[in-house]
This record gives sequence, C-alpha cells and structure tokens, in this order.
Amino acid sequence: MNTDTQQHAYVLNSGEMSPPEELVSAFNSGLKLQDIFTDQFKVGRTGNDILKRAREQAIKQDLKPTIYTHPIGYHGHAAGTTLGMWDSQQGVVGSGEYPLHANTAYSIELNNAYFLKMWDKEIRIMLEEEAFFDGNSVRYIDGRQTTLHIIK
Repeated sequence: MNTDTQQHAYVLNSGEMSPPEELVSAFNSGLKLQDIFTDQFKVGRTGNDILKRAREQAIKQDLKPTIYTHPIGYHGHAAGTTLGMWDSQQGVVGSGEYPLHANTAYSIELNNAYFLKMWDKEIRIMLEEEAFFDGNSVRYIDGRQTTLHIIK
C-alpha cells in the first residue's frame, strides 16, 4: 500500500533535557483527537456520520479538530469511504456517504489546532498514520507515534 505519513520531532535547545510541557500537551491533544475519531469507526456507519460524531465529541472536549481521512491502497488515496476533507468538515458529497466496511485500511489524517502561550500563536498538530479497521477495532499498521521524537 502507498500513502504518506506525518510525525513530530522536537530539537532540544542547549541545556534542555526534554521538550517544553506546553508542546507535549499540544502533541497529546492530537493523540486525543485520533482516539476520539477512531472510536467512532463502526461497520455500516457512513464517513460523514463518523466525521460528524467525532467533530462534535472533540469540540465538546475543547479541541479544534480538522479531519481529512482517506482509504489507502495501491495509489495512496484509494477508492472507498472518505471521512472529511480539509475544506469539507461538514461532510463529503459522494464518497463521504459510503458506509465503512470491515477489513479496510485508512490514512488516519487529521490535525488539532492548539494555542501555545510560549510562542503566542496557534499551531496545528498534524498527524497521519496508516491504520487497519478489522470491523471491531482500529490497529495502526506500523505502530503509532505516541511521544515526540527527541533530537539532541
């Protein structure tokens, strides 16, 4: 299968032993969004329904989600259920109306906007990991980044 991946690293400043806690919290907000989103995967539920449920739950938990997940296959973006697009957070006409099937693979692609006081700006924690939905649960194909990669 072909697709792209996005992970995050932090380059330690001189004297730092670990990344700033605020940056770790921002990264963890992206992981929380991934969990909220993939918990909505149910056989027969449409991509638009999963998107709507996940966004509603995330917003109730004070997250600022953007979800744009797609099926993967031989050409990266494969045929199948689309779960949001950058510019279609209210649902996707056509492929967003397709039901989710068991034994399908997706690029779990999304981001959460997070305001960092230390930088006085909003950043986006953009995550993209490949996953397999077996009909009951979502499993990350090559594992899942759960902490920032640290560069000394």
